[in-house]
Amino acid sequence: MNKKYILPLFVIVSIILVDLWTKLYIKNHFFLGEEISVIGNWFKLHFTENYGMAFGIEFGGKLGKVLLTLFRIIFVGGIFWYILDLIKKNAGSTYVLAWAMIAAGAIGNIIDSVFFGVLFQYDTWFHGRVVDMFYFPLFQTNIPSWFPFWAGEEFEFFRPVFNVADAAISIGFVLILLFQKQAPVETNSSGAEIESN
Repeated sequence: MNKKYILPLFVIVSIILVDLWTKLYIKNHFFLGEEISVIGNWFKLHFTENYGMAFGIEFGGKLGKVLLTLFRIIFVGGIFWYILDLIKKNAGSTYVLAWAMIAAGAIGNIIDSVFFGVLFQYDTWFHGRVVDMFYFPLFQTNIPSWFPFWAGEEFEFFRPVFNVADAAISIGFVLILLFQKQAPVETNSSGAEIESN
């Protein structure tokens, strides 16, 4: 195997295995809604399950869940094709690894959606719930009264509960923004760069 493929493959497999291990550990050792403090009051493990997309957004009931999972699978296929293309075009390694992280995170959450309903005997194939557990309520405050729309409401940062797969996707997107100059430049047949309009 070409050495250029080894590191992205290692990153993908490692993230998937760590993500799966943490989810199975939480699923088998916590009850739904259980929360323990790991570091003070700002890093907690909180077992929750996500029935739909990011931040618990749902659409279309059971059919919507299947369609969402199938879309994710097609999306990951496209990312894999893009990663192979990036490697062939000698893109920067950080840029390639960022896409590998996104692919791994997507696969991690697909595994939950496809298999967990049957594995844990609460639903059928493609109807599993994504396991989330990391919770960082760094601070809580009230929004000032002069602020439009949400004046006086309680605000908590950081409210979402997430998993290793979600973190990999988020970090991957940040790395893509930071290292986008490592993306390969399109050239014409004479090797000159193609300018985009």
